[in-house]
Amino acid sequence: MNDHGKRNVLGVLVDVIDCTEAGNRIIEAAKNRKTLGVSALAVHGVMTGVFDRAHRYRLNHLELVTPDGQPVRWALNLLYRAGLSDTVRGLDMTLHVLERAEAEKIPVYFYGSRQKVLDLLLPNLQLRFPGLIVAGSEPSKFRRVTLEEQEDIVERIASSGAQILFVGLGCPRQEVFVYELRERLQMPALAVGAVFDYLAGLLREPPHIIHRAGLEWLWRLSLEPRRLWRRYVLLNPAYLTLLALQLVRAWRPDPAGSPPTRNGILEA
Repeated sequence: MNDHGKRNVLGVLVDVIDCTEAGNRIIEAAKNRKTLGVSALAVHGVMTGVFDRAHRYRLNHLELVTPDGQPVRWALNLLYRAGLSDTVRGLDMTLHVLERAEAEKIPVYFYGSRQKVLDLLLPNLQLRFPGLIVAGSEPSKFRRVTLEEQEDIVERIASSGAQILFVGLGCPRQEVFVYELRERLQMPALAVGAVFDYLAGLLREPPHIIHRAGLEWLWRLSLEPRRLWRRYVLLNPAYLTLLALQLVRAWRPDPAGSPPTRNGILEA
């Protein structure tokens, strides 16, 4: 499977790509110090773009958006006969990129989550990828930051020597962060969701059969019911309904969106 470009899923442009080719694009951009905004979108991520025109604009101006979650892969295969045999989950993509980064001595940086998570994540990565160069890490501020603070964040990441940035702020904050800052960083910036928690050992991966059946949402719901129930109970039926309308051409989703207002304030 090669990179076959972007396709419209409910108005959000998702790349028809596999994990290997996604990794190739990220590593190539890292070596050449080129901007590459990346997000792995499951149903929740797609639906944030459906309901928010400004966020749809952000998502559709990222250079690489991968199908994270079987329902998004199924949509690409149903709508466009994409022939994707598997998803490109944020976790799988991260592990693939970290393995390549270790082998090719490409320094990486981790931004987001809590300090407690980073304190568990980094030793685990040291064990799993002993040759990996971690140029730096810092937790989320869990608040809005000013333009001056944004510049400080960019300066810390850029001056660290990192060539790949992993962002774990949760959807949609992480995609906003990547969209707003990616051009000033001149490196791949990957919005990877709960990956920090998985690699820190705080979340358990679902069995393969759950993944293949497209029931990862149910697994996550069982782990964090109080936080996630609205996301899945409300958004999953809406996603399926809109996908059916697009499939029978009763609805032609508009990928344009609206340029977001730039006011110097960012959730970080």
